[in-house]
Amino acid sequence: MEINAFFLWNVILTLVYAPLIYGIRANSAEMKRIDILLNKTREELLEDMERLFTRLDNLESKIDRLISR
Repeated sequence: MEINAFFLWNVILTLVYAPLIYGIRANSAEMKRIDILLNKTREELLEDMERLFTRLDNLESKIDRLISR
């Protein structure tokens, strides 16, 4: 079996580009996962901030009632 330059070139390209493409796909999937986690964290933060502001409003109204007595 004769190994010509074309076959050798295809083997070299495959050995170089296959890991490169695999790495790019893995990084893309990881970025998508991190983006989903970031969006969840933002939603949770907004909910927590809303709860905090509600508590502060309640505290403010209690302080106003104490002052007005």
